[in-house]
Amino acid sequence: MSQWAPCKRKEFVRRLRKLGFDGPFAGTRHHFMIYGENRLAIPSNKEYSVPQLRMMVREVEVITRRKITVEKWNSLGIGRYFGKAIPEGLIK
Repeated sequence: MSQWAPCKRKEFVRRLRKLGFDGPFAGTRHHFMIYGENRLAIPSNKEYSVPQLRMMVREVEVITRRKITVEKWNSLGIGRYFGKAIPEGLIK
């Protein structure tokens, strides 16, 4: 069973884009990302701790109206090669 792990800000934004979020956009205090009519504030620290990550993922669950398990979250972060996303067929 997978466990939650700290997440870099860039990776967090990349995963949210895979979930359908747009952005990040500059706000007054924080950057934010948009999903439909909803906004999600993105803190400016370079890495998010597990408690902070879990809090933000819970907000994402409410906004998207779908459950995000640790397995789903980790699958969103499947790496990159040569600067491009890995095609789905290569992942087993």
